[in-house]
Amino acid sequence: MTVAADSATGAASLVQSVDWLAIAPPVVTAGVALLVLVTDLFVSERRKPLLGYGAVAGLVVALALLIPLRAGDRSTFCLTDAGACSYTADHFALVIQALVLGGALLTALLSVGDTRKLPAGEFWFLLLSSAAGAALLPAARDLATLVVALEVASLPAFALVGIKRGDRRSSEAALKFFLSSVVATAVMLLGVSFVYATTGTMHLTEIAARLDDVPGQFQTLAGTGVVLTLVGFAFKTAAAPFHFWVPDTYVGAPLPIAAYLSVVGKAVGFSGLVLVTVIGFPSYADVWGPVLAVLAALTMTIGNVAALRQTATRARSAVRILAWSSVGQAGYLLVPIAAAAYSSDAQIGSTVAYALMYAVVNLGAFSVAALVARTHPGNRLSDYRGLYATRPLAALAMGFFLLCLAGLPPGIIGLFAKVTVFSAAVDAGLGWLAVVMAVNVVIALYYYLRWTAELFRTPGTDAATEETPAAPGHRVPAPLTAAIALTAVTGITLSGAPQLILRVAAVSLF
Repeated sequence: MTVAADSATGAASLVQSVDWLAIAPPVVTAGVALLVLVTDLFVSERRKPLLGYGAVAGLVVALALLIPLRAGDRSTFCLTDAGACSYTADHFALVIQALVLGGALLTALLSVGDTRKLPAGEFWFLLLSSAAGAALLPAARDLATLVVALEVASLPAFALVGIKRGDRRSSEAALKFFLSSVVATAVMLLGVSFVYATTGTMHLTEIAARLDDVPGQFQTLAGTGVVLTLVGFAFKTAAAPFHFWVPDTYVGAPLPIAAYLSVVGKAVGFSGLVLVTVIGFPSYADVWGPVLAVLAALTMTIGNVAALRQTATRARSAVRILAWSSVGQAGYLLVPIAAAAYSSDAQIGSTVAYALMYAVVNLGAFSVAALVARTHPGNRLSDYRGLYATRPLAALAMGFFLLCLAGLPPGIIGLFAKVTVFSAAVDAGLGWLAVVMAVNVVIALYYYLRWTAELFRTPGTDAATEETPAAPGHRVPAPLTAAIALTAVTGITLSGAPQLILRVAAVSLF
């Protein structure tokens, strides 16, 4: 009887109560994805656009569910004996979840009414599934959940890139994205296995404690595991030398998906990078700190120089310029994470602040690019010449977004974010990295200002331009107008009160 009672007690201890409110945002997003997929089977072709509005509504509900979570940190899926939890909805997780779900919502607005040539049910299911994985990752607190969330966010993205059936460029982009991502994931899994072999646990807080006591003969194995684990997240952030997939993938993918990858994909990579470095591997800061500092310098330099080359001719794809620009911006985002290894994890707030600024203005730039692409499918730099004459508000919005990315007034929020990142490098004693960043900011000014100048030049014929400019009366879909207006208003508001972003980022510190 005693043995039976002990067995019953042991079995009962395995039963955990799930905090459904804590996990509601990713669960609701995943649930809506399944609902859209099933509904697609019973909806006629004429009513397929309703699936898009259903996806938008689902993302709005998921965002609204973040509001009650602001009251305090909530954890679930915990080990009762050790107190380690696999899911924690703290301030950091909520800020990143708001970023990724907001990015997915704007992507959905760009896509509504523009999926007629795409399988609507599959498109919305894949987009929502990827968003669910992206929302899960910042709350993950063990390596197994991190890897699963990363793959849930990535696998649907491969299909989204290649969803334009019969388009050779789209298929090639999806294949390149898939193969390079698989290699990066394999390397990361090897690193995770090394870390588990030396610590015997998957939970980040326990890994941090046990890495301090790793026996001397396993120090090399542990250090190798730390470096290899970072590779997978470095790939998602498009950090050099793992950036080579970005230009072709962005150009080959549907434009809203390129916008999604540039913001949500980066948020996934950077949040995972922050979690494993600051929470899981603080004792190996002397390993990942210098590595990330070098990667930051290399990434921003390669991205900005390549974007500079794209503007050598106005016939270059504007999306390709944005792709290389996103690589350069990734370098800036890496700076505070590297700085955290030399001072304190307070530097992480700078990364969060910069990521929020970048998400708003980059999605805005892609929104205007989607508007131009409706009449100029080639979406070349020359297609933006004289946009002010036909679409004055869109031209003003695009000019504002580009100035924000450049860090020039009136884009005060861009300048504020860059100063915050620059200060993080200086405070950490990384003066050389601050100098590299300053040089890259100057390089980036050229291609951002040249694109801005194109918007306000007198329209004219060009040998490289075969398409006619958009007619002033051309009707713009309401969701696309809403996306441009929402990002512009948010950017202007934050430029008027840039301290708001820093306050939001400050509460996300560990």
